[in-house]
Amino acid sequence: MHSILYFFMTMRQSTKERFWHAGTREVDCAVRKIIHLDMDCFYAAVEMRERPELAGQPVAVGGGSRRGVVTTCNYEARKYGVRSAMPGFQARERCPHLVFLPVRFDLYRAESAKIRRILREYTPLVEPLSLDEAYFDVTGQDRYAWDIAREIRKRIFDETKLTSSAGIAPNKMLAKIASDWRKPNGQFAITPDSIDTFMRDLPVRKIWGVGPKSAEKFERQGIKTCGDLQKIFLTELICRHGKWGQELYHLCRGRDDRPVEPNRIRKSLSNECTFADNLTTLEQCRQELDQLVIDLEQELRAKASDRLIHKAFVKVKFADFCRTTRECVTPRPTRDIYRALLADAWARSPQPIRLLGAGVRFVDEEEKVDSSQPLLILEESK
Repeated sequence: MHSILYFFMTMRQSTKERFWHAGTREVDCAVRKIIHLDMDCFYAAVEMRERPELAGQPVAVGGGSRRGVVTTCNYEARKYGVRSAMPGFQARERCPHLVFLPVRFDLYRAESAKIRRILREYTPLVEPLSLDEAYFDVTGQDRYAWDIAREIRKRIFDETKLTSSAGIAPNKMLAKIASDWRKPNGQFAITPDSIDTFMRDLPVRKIWGVGPKSAEKFERQGIKTCGDLQKIFLTELICRHGKWGQELYHLCRGRDDRPVEPNRIRKSLSNECTFADNLTTLEQCRQELDQLVIDLEQELRAKASDRLIHKAFVKVKFADFCRTTRECVTPRPTRDIYRALLADAWARSPQPIRLLGAGVRFVDEEEKVDSSQPLLILEESK
């Protein structure tokens, strides 16, 4: 408790802040007060609020059919090992009395809009990550961030009857980690003077950008915690992991300079479809992909008509749940380009296909696209 008070007193009294003429603040990253708000099992919580008779029952939102996937589930379901992105049939095997409900995005978007409106009453620096989570920077507030987070969570509950969890820290990575520390319906602060100790024992898989496969590779190298990773020299990390190695060097020490970006620009646009029956021929896949591309073109006209395209990509998930993504540089993706990417992805596995996706990645400000550039397949992942 003393360390928490010390943190926010030093935040409040810091003399390191500098003001821009525009009225916003340029703040040394060491004195930022960033909060990550995460709604507790958001979709399931909304559904349970709408259906009080489900209280105490394991509930999942998503597809409960043979081909469906769990979008999210409540904590009662998680006790049985049900998790997000789990196939519906597997969720039912683990919890036979699981209540499956269809997804209602219009309802969730409406609730999300209410929550964001509350956040923006406290600061304009709100960066939504999805419908159920957001960063917000309260450095400019002459109040303790701990009190702001607690007040916001109370207001959200009073207005929506939904609970949330919050993490408070000097940067985004730590705030996101902290929001998971007291779930559900709690909050946790990582203070500047506790970062070194906190990071030393933190599992390396908690670092931003480290997925399950990367965590497995690190564990095979004897690296389980951030403290283990801190023992590796910067030059060696760069040699092993390239540019990401330099990021790892700072992230495993709790350093993250990314600002909260309220006007974050969309980097990509895509749509995908999971099929009731596996696609077993390339021609079947082409027909389905053509329709996905038509839908994508309509979305581009409606949502991103002013954006320049840098790449096109096709995503494939096979019957054994292995995935591959094929993409290429092209400013004007055509049906033939998507079909070429599909053919390349199709050749990656003899398995039938359960999911197809088509999308584009947009040009970043520093990128330039040569419209005469030939088709070039860049990446693949499985």
